Amino acid sequence: MTTAVTLPTEVMSQEEKSLGQVNRQMIVILDFGSQYSELIARRFRETQVYSEVLSYRTTAAQLRKLNPKGIVFSGGPNSVYDKNAPKCDPEIWSLGIPILGVCYGMQLMVKQLGGEVTTADLAEYGKASLHIDDPTDLLTNVEDGTTMWMSHGDSVQKMPPGFDLLAHTENTPCAAIADHERKLYGVQFHPEVVHSIGGSALISNFVFQICNCKPTWTTEAFVEEAIREIRAKVGHKRVLLALSGGVDSSTLAFLMHRAIGDRLTCVFIDQGFMRKYEPERLVKLFQEQFHIPVEYVNARERFLSALNGVTDPEEKRRIVGHEFIRVFEESSKELGPFDYLAQGTLYPDVIESADTNMDPGTGERVAVKIKSHHNVGGLPKDLRFKLVEPLRKLFKDEVRKVGRSIGLPEEIVQRHPFPGPGLSIRIIGEVTAERLNILRDADLIVRQEINRRGLYNEYWQAFAVLLPIRSVGVMGDKRTYAFPIVLRIITSEDGMTADWARVPYDVLEVISNRIVNEVKGVNRVVFDITSKPPGTIEWE
Repeated sequence: MTTAVTLPTEVMSQEEKSLGQVNRQMIVILDFGSQYSELIARRFRETQVYSEVLSYRTTAAQLRKLNPKGIVFSGGPNSVYDKNAPKCDPEIWSLGIPILGVCYGMQLMVKQLGGEVTTADLAEYGKASLHIDDPTDLLTNVEDGTTMWMSHGDSVQKMPPGFDLLAHTENTPCAAIADHERKLYGVQFHPEVVHSIGGSALISNFVFQICNCKPTWTTEAFVEEAIREIRAKVGHKRVLLALSGGVDSSTLAFLMHRAIGDRLTCVFIDQGFMRKYEPERLVKLFQEQFHIPVEYVNARERFLSALNGVTDPEEKRRIVGHEFIRVFEESSKELGPFDYLAQGTLYPDVIESADTNMDPGTGERVAVKIKSHHNVGGLPKDLRFKLVEPLRKLFKDEVRKVGRSIGLPEEIVQRHPFPGPGLSIRIIGEVTAERLNILRDADLIVRQEINRRGLYNEYWQAFAVLLPIRSVGVMGDKRTYAFPIVLRIITSEDGMTADWARVPYDVLEVISNRIVNEVKGVNRVVFDITSKPPGTIEWE
C-alpha cells in the first residue's frame, strides 16, 4: 500500500533542488512494494537524517544526480523468481553508494550479484533471535540474541562473491550479510518495525558509521526551508487555506502566516460533519487568540444533500472532496482572486491514496490503493488553484514537532487526527441528519470520558462509529430496536500501523452506560479490538 515517486529525467534538477536545499545529506529508499517502505523512511528520519521513498524504477543516473549518502532497498510481496518480480537498474550497484537491502531487497541484491536464493525449508514469520557472527560495522552495539522481526518465505542459499556472513537465526543461515569493501549490506529481517529490538541501533550504524551522515534534518531546518520555499513559490500572490482545526491545517496556517502574512486567507468550511461544538470553538480560537482571520462558510445543507443516498465509502470521499473544492472556488470569488490553495496534506495521506501502481513494462502490481483522502484522491481534474502543500512529505509526529516549534498551543498539537470527510465516514452507509446527531452525541461522550481520566494523550485516536443496523434491546421493561455504537480507541506512533488500546474496563463501562442512557436511538455499545493491519483505523 505504498506509493513511490519515479523522478523523470526532465524534472530531476527541480526535484534535486527541492530535496537538496532542505538537507543535502539524504537516504533514498527504493520501494519494491513493501507495506513498510514509508516506515523505513520514518525510522531513518528519527536519526535526524532526511529520507524519502522513490520507485524501484528510479535509474542509476537519476540517483547520481540526487547524490544520496545511502540507499535502502525495501522489502516486497514478491519472490525474486516471480515472472514479473520488480528489479532495480543494475548500474546502481556500481554507484559507490552504500546500500542496505531489507528482506526482498536483500534477496534481489544476492540474485543480481551472483548468489542464490531458494524457497526456505521453513518460512519465518514473527519474532526471531538474531545470533551475531560479526559484531562490527552494521551490527556494532547490536546485542547477540536480540529479537528481530521476520517475514519471508525465500532465503539466501549462497552469498555472492565478496560477501561475508554477519548474522544468522535458527531457521535462516544468512540473516545478515555484507560486502564491506563495496559497502553493500543485506538483512533478511525488518529493522524498521518496533518489534525488532536491535533495529534502531542497526539503522543508526548504517546512517552514521557506513554512510557518514550528520544529523542535520531538524525541525528548525525544515521550518526555515519551508518558509523560503513558500515565499519563492507564491511570490506576491494570495493564498486560500483550507482550515479544519486539526494539527495539520493549523500548523500549516501558522507556517503560511509566518511566511506570507496578510496574503493568507483562512476559510473554514462547515460541511456539517464536524464533531459537536467544534466549528464555533475553532473560529473563536483562531480569531481571538491567534489573531489569524478566518472566513466561516456554512455549507451543511449542501454537503448533506450531495451525500443523499450514497453508501459507498470511496464515493463519499470523492463527493466530499469535490464539494470541498467547489465551495472553496465559490468562496474565493467572493473574497477576491486567489492563485493558490494551501492544504495540510501529509505523507500518510499520499501513501494510502496511492492508485494501483502498475509497471508499464510488466504489469507488475507494486502498490495498492487502500482509500482516497479528500485532499488527495478527491480533487477534481479541473482544479483551477495551484496547490501549496509544505507538509506533504512529513509524518504526523513530525508535523506536531513543527507545530510546537512555531507556537501552536498544545491543545491543538495533541488533537487526535480527524478525517477530512469528518463524521460522514464514521457513519457506515447512508449519512442522514438523524444519524449525524446520534453520532455527535456519542462521540462527545467518548472524548469527555477519555479527557476526564487524563487518557487523551495516551491514545492516537478515540472515537465512535455508527453502524447502519439495528438490534433488539430492553430499556425500562420495554423493547427497543436501535443503533449500535462502535468504540474505536487505538494506539499508534505514526498512523501507519496501530493497535487497539487496552482501555480500563471501568472507563469502557462509564462510556457505554452514558451513551445508552443519554443518546436517543442507541441501545448497544461494542468495542473494536482490531489492529492495523489487517484493519484500518477508520471504518471507511
